[in-house]
Amino acid sequence: MSTFSAEHDAILDAALHLALHSSWEAFSLQELADARELSLAEIARHFRSKDDMAEALFDRADAAMLGLPPDEDEALAERLLIRIMAWLDYLAPYKPLVRDMLAYKLEPGHFHLQAHGITRISRTVQWFIEAARWRPTGLGRILGELTLTSIYLTAVASFLVDGSDNLNTTRTLLRGLLERATRRCPRC
Repeated sequence: MSTFSAEHDAILDAALHLALHSSWEAFSLQELADARELSLAEIARHFRSKDDMAEALFDRADAAMLGLPPDEDEALAERLLIRIMAWLDYLAPYKPLVRDMLAYKLEPGHFHLQAHGITRISRTVQWFIEAARWRPTGLGRILGELTLTSIYLTAVASFLVDGSDNLNTTRTLLRGLLERATRRCPRC
């Protein structure tokens, strides 16, 4: 790992730590710079904004999911379930921050963040498809991607309020949605 990458990760870890002890909105980039004994310019070399830090957290969730070994012996619904839950499990320790981050992105007037959020959702869904080794084509691909996006957003909404052990409520909901969707979509 390069020194730049190590510092990038250390800055993000410090930001998450600070925010977990207050809130995503309450912690400041100056507070982060002071904690890391860096200037704001040095922070800006790694992250242009707090939103870039939020995106880096979601990138880490993508990486955790993509790091799972492929298992083509499992049914498609199970492969997708395992990968979506790995993504959510990675974010579970940061759930209060994820709620704050998403609330900030959805505030009226944050159109630029909302547009970027659509891209983020699409990219993560594409990674789920690739990691699950799902190869839909034509109309099956279009309908499957729309269905999977809807299921993913439903799972994220459930995750944000799920107080059950090991996210069992979200896992059960997700399993049911994926099993129904893959039964209804034979071309997927």
